[in-house]
Amino acid sequence: MPVLPLSKMHGAGNDFVVVSEEVIGSFSLPDLARRLCRRRFAVGADGLLVVGRGGRHAVQMRMFNPDGSEDMCGNGLRCVAKWASLHGLTADTCFTVETIDGDKQVELLSDGRVRVELGEPRFEPNEVPVLAEEAPVVDMPVDLPHGTVRITALSTGSTHGVVFVDSLPDDERFLRDSPMIENHPLFPQRTSVLWTVVESPSRLRMRIWERGAGETLACGTGACAAAVAAQLHGLAGESVDVYSAGGMLHVEWRPGEPISLTGAAELVYEGCYLLDEVMI
Repeated sequence: MPVLPLSKMHGAGNDFVVVSEEVIGSFSLPDLARRLCRRRFAVGADGLLVVGRGGRHAVQMRMFNPDGSEDMCGNGLRCVAKWASLHGLTADTCFTVETIDGDKQVELLSDGRVRVELGEPRFEPNEVPVLAEEAPVVDMPVDLPHGTVRITALSTGSTHGVVFVDSLPDDERFLRDSPMIENHPLFPQRTSVLWTVVESPSRLRMRIWERGAGETLACGTGACAAAVAAQLHGLAGESVDVYSAGGMLHVEWRPGEPISLTGAAELVYEGCYLLDEVMI
């Protein structure tokens, strides 16, 4: 019976199914993501990473959320860098990966972690995108049925809304308000929601709701967005450790420069999946 070779990887608990572009054939990638990412019914993951040879560089990645939407992903980028090295796409420790958000520089560190550059954050409303008049969009009031939240909106390759709070929301508030913010009319392409506590100028803590995925244990582009937003508010410095349920990611950013994201990228297992099961 035909099978699909795959790898399971994670970055700080943000987990992915990774497949080679060469073995996909004629399958619809959004449909494949919806099928493979179903927890308890399939492999289960926060997203599908498809890796292949790039047109300009040795490696190209595409990432699809569990709902089939395509997006950029910082944790996924680190996993792709590790996967490409393990599977012989490149012998270099520093190389470029082509993504939906442009070319990204990656570096495999000697301690097993991966450092990636995600480019400069975007603040212009049409680039986030968010329906606002001025940039940066800081403390924008968003009305919800149970009150108003203030959101700092920006893009770090994916749309993020950062909500600074004194303590992380409990399940009732998190599960009630996060999807309403994600799908609020102010965000025409939806947004991820980053509930963020500033513990010190060098330490943040988040609870994460990702667009197209729901709650996740970590978010690389989200950690970067929270760190940048904290700087905009004068709450954090240029070097920040961002903690979430899955672990810690290190973010560095200086205005006018690309954001640097460093963290683990782990191979969990490799195996095969029955293609007939994917098509159910």
